[in-house]
Amino acid sequence: MIYIDPPFNTGRVQTRTNRTARVSENGRVGFQGKRYEQIVDSVLSYDDEFADYWAFLEPRLEEAWRLLNDTGTLYLHLDCRESHYAKVLLDALFGRDCFLNEIIWAYDYGARSKARWPAKHDNILVYVKNPKTYYFNSEEVDREPYMAPGLVTKEKAERGKLPTDVWWHTIVSPTGKEKTGYPTQKPEGILRRVIMASSKEGDRVLDFFAGSGTTGAVAAKLKREFVLIDQNPESIETIRARLDKQGTSFLFQN
Repeated sequence: MIYIDPPFNTGRVQTRTNRTARVSENGRVGFQGKRYEQIVDSVLSYDDEFADYWAFLEPRLEEAWRLLNDTGTLYLHLDCRESHYAKVLLDALFGRDCFLNEIIWAYDYGARSKARWPAKHDNILVYVKNPKTYYFNSEEVDREPYMAPGLVTKEKAERGKLPTDVWWHTIVSPTGKEKTGYPTQKPEGILRRVIMASSKEGDRVLDFFAGSGTTGAVAAKLKREFVLIDQNPESIETIRARLDKQGTSFLFQN
């Protein structure tokens, strides 16, 4: 399977600054009346603006189609700015009968506009290489609790229900264990679900917009092989540190 989370073409530079606090005589008064100052450890960033976004993305989607085998699945993670264009392109590239789902990942974090409905979801387009032979294992994915457990049997309530195409999942917590500090890092729970559904142990998972390396980190935990690609040196360093910390062995090629 292939999962890609390309830049969203927002027209701005994506940044995330890592800060730590230390006790200082000149800092602000904080916990237990002590004074603290903020120390900037690092600033990670990448450029999320393209003069011709689709000239950039289209050949990569063509290559994704070429690389998938007959049981393979593509997950393309975008937002509402570009997802409708992507669907038209993927319908032409894969064929409309190869469209499997549009997953809506909903979350509730960040600024809230008062001039429009606040945008709090991403779109994940799912296409299969062959609609007759693609792999999908609904038994392996994590289950969700029933909203009205009293309306189903006790056995069903205890097991939970299969997720629909609308997923409620928090973003990576700024103070959580998953946090790498890389901009737009995606939560492991999202990748765990798609990898479990669309691949088996020993299968190979590809991500050529690897970013913080979530795809590889999750694939390794689930006993899949993985290939991660990125051209951003900050991404490469983040991935190497993350996989090292996780105890995952890997081969690095520049």
